[in-house]
Amino acid sequence: MEYTIQTSVTGEFDDVVDTTIAALEDEGFGVLCDIDIQATLKEKIGEEYRQYRILGACNPPLAYEGLTEEIELGALLPCNVIVYETDDGDIVVSAVDPKQLVGIADNDALDSIATEVNERFERVLSAVTDEQEFTSEA
Repeated sequence: MEYTIQTSVTGEFDDVVDTTIAALEDEGFGVLCDIDIQATLKEKIGEEYRQYRILGACNPPLAYEGLTEEIELGALLPCNVIVYETDDGDIVVSAVDPKQLVGIADNDALDSIATEVNERFERVLSAVTDEQEFTSEA
């Protein structure tokens, strides 16, 4: 089962993270948490790992609407967007597919919210792709 939507770009990892955060902000999402998996695994268990960040993204009006319809939805929030480096050196930006996520709740009242979040995440991924292509050509 597919549970993410994603794009793959070339570029500097930190630049892609910054572009992703800016694109999320443009779509009304704040990043509530930013987990650096590479640093965490090194610190906690001494293991080396690829560059990998988890961004916990939240759009407050949409979160409020969802929580109003389904109080337990908070267990699925915030929506995670990940940025990681592949073995080939590309950078993947991947967002949880909100339609799959809220499908767990089995509440039809959440469908329109999931569609809205999905459309915003698609625009975020397009913005990241467009920005990285522009940067690569410059």
